[in-house]
Parts: sequence; structure tokens; C-alpha cells
Amino acid sequence: MTTREQARIQVLNGVIERKVSMAEAAELMRVSERHAWRLLATYRKEGAAGVAHGNRGRRPSTATSPETQERVTALAKGRYAGFNHSHLTELLAEREGVRLSRSTVRRVLLAGGVRSPRRRRARKRYLRRERYPQEGMLLQIDGSRHDWLEGRGPRLTLIGAVDDATGTVPFALFREQEDAHGYLLMLKEIIDRRGVPMALYSDRHSIFQRSPRESESRDEQLRGRRDPTQFARALEELGITLIMAHTPQAKGRVERAWDTFQDRLVSEMRLAGAATIEEANRMLGDFLPRYDRQFAVAPAQREPAYRPLPPGVSLDAVLCFKYLRTVANDHTVHFNGQTLQLLPDGHRAGYARTRVEVQERLDGSIVVVHQGRTVATAPAPAGPVALRARTGRRSNGQLPADSPARPARDGHRAPTTAPRPPAKTPARTPNKPAPNHPWRRALT
Repeated sequence: MTTREQARIQVLNGVIERKVSMAEAAELMRVSERHAWRLLATYRKEGAAGVAHGNRGRRPSTATSPETQERVTALAKGRYAGFNHSHLTELLAEREGVRLSRSTVRRVLLAGGVRSPRRRRARKRYLRRERYPQEGMLLQIDGSRHDWLEGRGPRLTLIGAVDDATGTVPFALFREQEDAHGYLLMLKEIIDRRGVPMALYSDRHSIFQRSPRESESRDEQLRGRRDPTQFARALEELGITLIMAHTPQAKGRVERAWDTFQDRLVSEMRLAGAATIEEANRMLGDFLPRYDRQFAVAPAQREPAYRPLPPGVSLDAVLCFKYLRTVANDHTVHFNGQTLQLLPDGHRAGYARTRVEVQERLDGSIVVVHQGRTVATAPAPAGPVALRARTGRRSNGQLPADSPARPARDGHRAPTTAPRPPAKTPARTPNKPAPNHPWRRALT
């Protein structure tokens, strides 16, 4: 079973044991509440096998054909340009014989880049949401860019997580910028200390999702799915659900926590005279336990929802940056200005022209993986171009004019003047064959 299906089974077991409500389970599984009831009924009847959808990999029989979609898009861009979606749906049924629902027409037009000319602004409503019942069920994560050192040092970004059930901060750290490396370090510390959380609640930063304006690659168009970000890919491998907020008010717990940090932690760092990022992180580590004792609340259920790391899963191999590279004919891989030499092993005769995965670990080390196996590497010897650049030689093997003279050898004195340039060889005169040359004889 996949990691996602295992996580769903854990949620459904929580519903059966009456530890999780059906509304909370539906949000954790990223499905509607009605479908969550359907999954629960199938799980009770068929067991773990019922979690996998029976139509996986099949095309729905009621799906709109590509020809119909292209026709609807062409009509919306041509003859019926400027019609709203409801009006266009009616005209397609009356005049063109294309009977589709308004939602289907809207979905097809949005996929084809045709938007409705009518704009309606939805009314914003903010409701107080109940806390999740178990610790580790949902963590709100965010970064706070602020003048934490009040001019005594650089501007820093606080990256951390706040538990939705208790309001505690499992881990936080200061970084120079809000980056994926900092969020991966935060998640690694949380998993090492407490376990794998069930879901994370974040904003729509490019660290968590790719921008819709970013063009798709050819491989993404063929797969019909955009590649996730490095952080989102790591969450998928760990079976952690990523929920994205539409407004800052939706993740108010972490926003209010950062507001408290900007008041109390800044004052304590001013009192201690902290002026570097190392001193700020050291004071943050002392501040977090006192903050949890002061502001934590008891969860509705005492049993935490953190999951242990699955056996056989290397956390360092998951929480890292992964890139695909093609091995050169000399069994080298170029990555980030480095050239790595793939060493021979018993797994494969050679790796030339194969695709390997280069992992940039959080500690800065580089690991090459092929089909789940780690390939031994070493720094590749310098090539001729690098050697010439290092010694200052030209392409013809001569030293440049401003380079120092070579030292004398075998007791001979070094020349006091610059060596003469080599004499030019006179042009060679072509040799003309004699009159009685065999080439001049006529063929008989």
C-alpha cells in the first residue's frame, strides 16, 4: 500500500475508535465528508483493500470527449465570444446540439483559457474553528520576517510550527531568509523529537506550491500533472497532508504566536544583547519551553497523533533536495559546479548515459542514487580545460608572455631575454608528376 493509503487507514481507525470526527477526517484525507463516509463503509466491509479506489487508472465513461472540449472552446473563442457561462451553456444546447452542464462548460473553458466576462466577488466570512482533538494531528507552519535583533544584527526570518490542538511550538529556528532548507530542517527536528505529524497547514508560498503562472515542461504536459516542490515532494513521501490556507486569518494560531514572539522574545534578546543568528537561535531554544508552559492548552484527547517513521525509510534521504542528472560517458555527473566520479560497484557494469538522482542533503553532502541504491562517488580528476586554466598554459602549450621564465635545469643558465618566436615554415610547392608517370599513361 502507498503511504497515502496507510495514512487514510490511520484516520479511519481514529473515526472507528471515536477519536476523530468525520468532518476532521474528511479534511485530513482531503475528500468531501460524503466520500469520507463512503470510504469508512468500504473499509469496514473489505478491510485495507477497500481504501484503494476500484477505478484507479481508468477513464470515466461519462468524461467529456476531447473533441467536444475542443469544439466548445473554439465556439467560445469565436462565434460566442463574450457570452457568460450560463448563457453559453443554453446556446450550446439549443443551437449546436451540445448538451453539457454549466459546471462542465465552465471547467472546459477554464482549462482552455476562456474566462467568464462577468465578475462576482464572493462575500468573505470568517468563523471560529474548533481545535483538532489530538496533538500532532495538524501543525500550522509559517515564516515571520522581522527585525528581531533591532538593528544589532541582520534582519532574520523565524520559521516554525504551532500545534493546532495545544498551541505549543514543537520547533522553530531563525534563518536569514524564508527558504525550503529551513522548513526541511524544522520538519526533521519535529520528526526526530516527536514523530511524523498527520497534516501541515501553510500559506500559498512558492515553497509549498508552484506558481500557476509558471509554464509546464514537456514531461509535465505528457503526465498531466505538475511536479511538486521539493518540500511538497518530501511530504508526499512521508504521507503528510499539506493543507493550504486562502487567507492569513485561516492560520490565526501561528500568526498570533509570532505576534507574541515579536513582543516577548525581542525584548529578551535586547536584554541579553544578542546580535548574531547563532545567539538568536540559542535564546530561541531557551524561550520555547517557557512559552509552551505559559500558553499551552490541554488537548481534547491525551493520546498524540504523531506517527513513528516507517521502517526502512531514511529521513535524510527524504528531507533533502533531489535532482535528476544524466551520467556522462566517462561516468561523471555535474552538479552545482562540481564534477563527481561514479566509482565501479557490483550492482551494475556501468552507468554511462543513465539517469541518476542527485540528493543534496541538509548537511551539505551530495549523494548519488540509482534505482534506490546509493552509488559510491569521489571528486573527479580535473579535466584538460581546468588544468590549462590552473597552470596558465595556452591551447598551443606555450606559457603566456607575462608568465615568469622557466627555471634553469642541468646547470645551464636561464636565458636573459624572451625566447624568439618560432620561424614560419615556407609554403610547400606542390610536386608535379613527370610526363612518364604511371598516372599519365592512357588506359588500354
